[in-house]
Amino acid sequence: MSWTRHGHDNDDKGRWSEAQAAYQLSCEIQSRQAARVVAGQATDLDDCAELLAMLGLDARAARSA
Repeated sequence: MSWTRHGHDNDDKGRWSEAQAAYQLSCEIQSRQAARVVAGQATDLDDCAELLAMLGLDARAARSA
């Protein structure tokens, strides 16, 4: 006996894609905010670059905000 799900595959894939896009956007926003906080607390450019690198943050994220 076989079992199929009619009409659910496309809907599931669409919801999965939407969830992934929302997650990616959330991560980008959070990284941008974190980079701005680090940049605001750094003592100079070298300090900022080192802190961002240690945290795995992109310096361009802070500038684009």
